[in-house]
Amino acid sequence: MTDTAADVAAEHPRLVSLAYRLLGTLADAEDAAQEAFTRWYRLTESERAAVRNPQAWLTRVVGRVGLDMLGSARARREQYVGEWLPEPLPSDHLVVASADPAGDAEQGEAVSTALLLMLERLTPAERVAFVLHDVFAVPFDEIATLLDRTPAAARQLAASARRRAKGETGHPVARADHDAVVTAFGRACRDGDMHALLEVLGRDVVLRSDGGGVVSAARRPVQGADNVARFLLGILGKYPTATVEDVQTTDGAGFLVRDGGAVLGVVNLGVTEGVASDVWVVMNPAKLGAWQ
Repeated sequence: MTDTAADVAAEHPRLVSLAYRLLGTLADAEDAAQEAFTRWYRLTESERAAVRNPQAWLTRVVGRVGLDMLGSARARREQYVGEWLPEPLPSDHLVVASADPAGDAEQGEAVSTALLLMLERLTPAERVAFVLHDVFAVPFDEIATLLDRTPAAARQLAASARRRAKGETGHPVARADHDAVVTAFGRACRDGDMHALLEVLGRDVVLRSDGGGVVSAARRPVQGADNVARFLLGILGKYPTATVEDVQTTDGAGFLVRDGGAVLGVVNLGVTEGVASDVWVVMNPAKLGAWQ
């Protein structure tokens, strides 16, 4: 990669994609990427010329900035009104990390809501090590430098995060199976069919809605198929002119809810054993910008 403004600017989508996986919202991801560019252009010409791989340099800086931002982000989460959910995005909004040889299926899992929520429960160092290595294939010696750890310690952090990811998110569901459940769920909601909706919801399904204290949303998780079904149909009943559109998200098939042209929210599902195990409803306007 040559040191030209165009080459460096071309890194923007990849850096935002990395930072989003670290931070969970586009606004924070854009801030992290911008900070990396700012630091790059603060270097003198001779300092930039000494950087053998600007792409790797920018990646490390975003990792370091993300690590710093995770501390303040965690403090904001503690003050957040109601449930906090990652910002839902269209399926083509993020570049796919191409360095990981695991394949497209695992890359898709690397931006699923289930995994992003699991990452929220990791320490900042674990999250950075996991995302940089397992998703973007950054070597452990480089990760160790930005974490101020040994390579062995960085490897252990990523391994710990990987074990939790496998244990808490379970075996990935085939996209076709996931989308079939989503289709049945959407049909039941549009028809207002309580019985059909209960058939597609797992007995222990949990619904979380994120209004950010800006719009009305359930402050606590709604648990159990019957409660979730009644909650969903009740919400739709409050917006008789609302439309439920099929969209493709980073989770696969999902729904965009509009009323009079205004975007009310995005709905995604977690699917386990042929039924919905999680329903995620994001209504916070600050997290709907990609869908406007």
